[in-house]
Amino acid sequence: MSFQETTRRTFSSLTNPNYRKFFFGQMTSLVGTWMQTTAQSWLVFTLTHSATDIGFVVALQTLPVLILGPYGGVIADRVDKRRLMILLQSLMGVQAAILATLSLAHVVTFADVCALAVLLGLNNSFENPSRQAFVLEMVGARDLRNAVSLNSTMNNVARAVGPAVAGVLIASVGEGWCFAVNAVSFVAVVASLVAMDRSTLSPSEPAVRAKGQLREGFRYVARTPALALPLAMMALVGMLAYEFQVTLPIVASRVFHGDSTVYGLLMAAMGIGAIAGGLVTAARGRTGTRALVSASLIFGAVMTFAALSPVLAVEIVALALVGFASVSFLSMANSTLQLSTDPQMRGRVMALWAVAFLGSTPIGGPLIGWITNTLGARVGLGVGALSCFVAALIGLVALRRLRRVAAPSPTTNRAAGS
Repeated sequence: MSFQETTRRTFSSLTNPNYRKFFFGQMTSLVGTWMQTTAQSWLVFTLTHSATDIGFVVALQTLPVLILGPYGGVIADRVDKRRLMILLQSLMGVQAAILATLSLAHVVTFADVCALAVLLGLNNSFENPSRQAFVLEMVGARDLRNAVSLNSTMNNVARAVGPAVAGVLIASVGEGWCFAVNAVSFVAVVASLVAMDRSTLSPSEPAVRAKGQLREGFRYVARTPALALPLAMMALVGMLAYEFQVTLPIVASRVFHGDSTVYGLLMAAMGIGAIAGGLVTAARGRTGTRALVSASLIFGAVMTFAALSPVLAVEIVALALVGFASVSFLSMANSTLQLSTDPQMRGRVMALWAVAFLGSTPIGGPLIGWITNTLGARVGLGVGALSCFVAALIGLVALRRLRRVAAPSPTTNRAAGS
């Protein structure tokens, strides 16, 4: 395949004008979001000097997703997703502005950070399933996998840029300016949603309000192995492996004896690797549980490498590989779910995706924080690696059982031949 053809396939969904607006608006906003994520973890560490407290704040921010996320999916199936996103993205900008004001005035407390983390989590409970399901309405089924992979790439370009910029700002002028930049960045994503050509969107038919829609979503997933298996794998890996905002500040400060600049460097290294992973997945990505098992095994292997890296230079390389593997796993799982889901159920299924990926953090964040505080950051990363291997094993066992159920028995074959 020629370079030109590879490039065309890699960025095919960007030929869609609405998605192009969405992509660059989200890119701007996500740089700010990763700046805030980096600054918030460092702020909590400077206030409390505790990895457990970092995990506690992360848990507070994601607990609403665990509790309310499934209902957020019901709402996403009932309403205009674009309008809901405009409202919720605006409120996220307000939350960042409040945190910036408190921090710049030097009156911010640990309790303030906790309260604002809960508010952001409440917002994410309803915004995340709408945003995930909205992608298909913009690009259609043909370009969905490509768009999901580019979304992951976009997120990880921001992960590379945001923490690096945040590290410089934290060291020079303080955390407050990171929060302020994030507040302003939401203007870009709201403007992109407002400017879309609604006539070219393909919204799914809104679900009529009725009793039992939440239970219906759970039953639908339970009877569909193509959905239940990726969600189960994502829940385990999301709970224990994706807790980098808990482990990496401790890796930077206690393992390699660095400051906020080293922390930003580690986050940026992982982001750069994730950019490469997202682009490769966009061009050549696969879907399905079998591909997800392979991605989980690779993710576990490079997490093990990161846990054992002896010096900072090797750790940077290891985290770049972690970034590559993490976005590949994430993109495959997301695309597999969306392509296997009925349109009327997509909001509810993607809400369960958010619960699996983010809602599992109230358990994993404090747990990994406690492990990191008690046994060290390397053990915290090692537990994440183990979760990837266990998730792959779950997928393999389930696939074998499904094959045995689907395969005709010898008795059936003899009866058919008689």
